[in-house]
Amino acid sequence: MDWKLHAAALAALATHPLSPWWAPVTDIPRHVLVPRWFTPGANGWSAVDGPADEGAWAAAAYADTTLVTRVGPVHADQAVSGQSVTGLPTSSSTLPSLVVSMLEHGRLGPGLRLLDVATGSGYSAALACHRLGDDMVTTLDVDAYLSKAAAERLERIGYRPDVVTADATAELPGVFDRIVSMVSMPRIPVSWLRGLAPQGRLVTTITGTGLILTADKSPDGGATGRIEWDRASFMATRTGADYPPQLDDVFAASAEDGEVGLSPFPVLDVMRAWELWSMLSLMAPGIEHRTGTDEHGGRLAWMLHPDGSWARARTAPGENTATVHQGGPRRLYDLLDEIRWRWLEHGELPVYGAQVTISPDGETTLSRGGWTATL
Repeated sequence: MDWKLHAAALAALATHPLSPWWAPVTDIPRHVLVPRWFTPGANGWSAVDGPADEGAWAAAAYADTTLVTRVGPVHADQAVSGQSVTGLPTSSSTLPSLVVSMLEHGRLGPGLRLLDVATGSGYSAALACHRLGDDMVTTLDVDAYLSKAAAERLERIGYRPDVVTADATAELPGVFDRIVSMVSMPRIPVSWLRGLAPQGRLVTTITGTGLILTADKSPDGGATGRIEWDRASFMATRTGADYPPQLDDVFAASAEDGEVGLSPFPVLDVMRAWELWSMLSLMAPGIEHRTGTDEHGGRLAWMLHPDGSWARARTAPGENTATVHQGGPRRLYDLLDEIRWRWLEHGELPVYGAQVTISPDGETTLSRGGWTATL
């Protein structure tokens, strides 16, 4: 495979010639780090073997796209060809432009020690090694197989960072000038503050949102920063082999009538409305969203929560309102409508651009224009 030409084309998509990340993207053979991946199908996920079709391998590896490499507890390397795997994606090789963006938010430079959280395929670690040098990069993943496979493939292309298998929320394997996470966190772990050097900088996304949080360590041991105007979403951090099962029992309960009401707004796919989705997740973390259509072409949406709360909404064809059924301890759709009204009244929501204050014990507060939220 003449991968150099493909990598140069990827660099043109993921960065620009004056960026310090241009050379790393151009010089790294991403295909070596992702020899197998999953593609979705009607009955689940199917593994694709790159070496079996070099053309398809090059097209996938050097596209600016995310390649799912693990579904549930099954890694693509271990999947049986021709058999479908069901479950949620649990690891991936993130689209290169987003990896570059997160590293740029980290403000990396020579002499800075980096902790790359969530090794995955090893691509972010490879980019960092190219820029900083192997001895300045530590990469961490909760999955022992991922760590081992990434370390072997990184060595194959000439990079030897310190590869660690550990829980990202536990004590960190050292002190670092930069912590950049390629997995989302529900809050900033206290261990990150302890493992961040004076004047160090951390970058992560917040679980269940499209928010990128950047913060610099403060003299009191906490950190201050902001929610960037940029946006991104990553898989949530996990401590086990898989995520908890989806809320099928709550979904079944949502078939009941519950409390019936009318929303003045039509059904929408909340997770495609990044500001709405992010603010809703800050108000009620853990909501699972589902969408669909009925036999009459009506748009359907469900909101499900681990506490047993649920909402089911339908907008009939040609209508601009929604009939809403809700049950459980909270009225999730009322929260959504409250946010939508605020969006109309103010022309924006306060989540992007919010100031961030992290106390030494990890309490993280977002604030903007009189609005505050604590993770």
